[in-house]
Amino acid sequence: MNIPNRITISRILLIPIFILLLSVPFDWGSWQVGEATLPIVDFVAAMLFIVASATDWLDGYYARKYNLVTNLGKFLDPMADKLLVSAAFILLIEMNLAPAWIVIIIISREFAVTGLRLVAAGDGVVLAAGQMGKLKTWIQIVSISALLLHNVPFSYFDIPFASLSLYAALLITVVSGVDYFVKNWHVMRDSK
Repeated sequence: MNIPNRITISRILLIPIFILLLSVPFDWGSWQVGEATLPIVDFVAAMLFIVASATDWLDGYYARKYNLVTNLGKFLDPMADKLLVSAAFILLIEMNLAPAWIVIIIISREFAVTGLRLVAAGDGVVLAAGQMGKLKTWIQIVSISALLLHNVPFSYFDIPFASLSLYAALLITVVSGVDYFVKNWHVMRDSK
């Protein structure tokens, strides 16, 4: 197994730690950030999420630079992203930081794209993530990070940055999903 795929697997292995941090009621205290209070465990979880997310860029960069792009990597990388992002969004519902309807739409898009990839794989075709899908992933990462740092006062015209980024993530998720299906419609049309 090459280094980019190992980096991707490390991202997958960080997910249970991330889930544990936000699921178990650790009381590590909190920090005052201006007028807001940020639980330290939420900060640690946000940093772990950001580090895990950064491995997405690292494995892709390394794979392209050293010509180590593999079919396993094309499969594992988007799957690792989906697992990490889905876990984070579901936990944000539990924390009352994201509405369930938005998370359902985002995760449904991920299942639909994964289903299309499975149909393609059954026909021997590997569908890699496109540029819009990569943009979608990064906007989702920014949104999740902002929501995890929910009490830090980022705002733009008195609209909290976390809320704004969540709606941006929803919009780009839907648009990129439609784009992915339009560009790869031939896979479903020609499937045996």
